[in-house]
Amino acid sequence: MHEELENFERNYVWDLVEPPPNCCLIGTKWVFKNKQGENGMVVRNKVRLVAQGFCQKEGIDYEETFSRLESIRIMLAFATSKGFKLQQMDVKSAFLNGYIEKEVNVRQPPGFVSVKFPDRVYKLRKALYGLKQAPRAWYAKLKSFLLKSGFVMGSVNKTLFLLSRGGDTLLVQIYVDDVIFGGSSHALVSSFAEQMSREFEMSLMGEPQFFLRL
Repeated sequence: MHEELENFERNYVWDLVEPPPNCCLIGTKWVFKNKQGENGMVVRNKVRLVAQGFCQKEGIDYEETFSRLESIRIMLAFATSKGFKLQQMDVKSAFLNGYIEKEVNVRQPPGFVSVKFPDRVYKLRKALYGLKQAPRAWYAKLKSFLLKSGFVMGSVNKTLFLLSRGGDTLLVQIYVDDVIFGGSSHALVSSFAEQMSREFEMSLMGEPQFFLRL
C-alpha cells in the first residue's frame, strides 16, 4: 500500500486541496488481488487504490468507454499465420500515465488520511483505476506515443498499431492496460521494447503463455 502511494507521488497523480464547493466527491478503496497463471497457481500479489467510479454519470463525468476482446483474437490469429513470435509487457500502474480532462476529486485513501489536513480531498491530475475515463485516458497517452514513433493506427481496430520499416512489420495490440506485440524482425521488436522502457515504467514478461484467460 505504501509502495502504491509512493508511485502516486512519483507520477504527480494528485494534489491535496480544500474541497471545492458543491463538488461531487468520489470515494476510494483498496483492492487486493492474486494474479494467477495458466495452471491456476498464484504468480503475483497485487494491491491497488481504486476510485469508486460507479457514482460517475456518462456525459457528465466521462464520455464513452471501450475495449474488445475480439481484437486480441484477430491479432493472435494473424501473428500465428505469419509466424511472428509475440511478446507481452506489463506497464506498471498504466492508468497513472493518462491525464484526465474533467475535474475529479476523491477522498483520501482509507488508512492514510492526513493527520494535519483530514478534511482535504485529492484533486486528480491523472487517471485513477476505477474511474470510467481511466482506460481512455491511458489509451490516449499510449496512442500519442505510438503515432509519434511512426506507427499507423488500424482503420477498423483502433487498438491495433502497425509499424513498417525496411520490409519488416511490427504489430502492437492494446487491451486496456495489457499490451502484446511482435513482428517479422527481432531487431525491430527489441527496439520497440527499449523505447517503451524509456517512456514508461514497465517490465518485459517474455512470450505470452496465458493472456486474458486465452
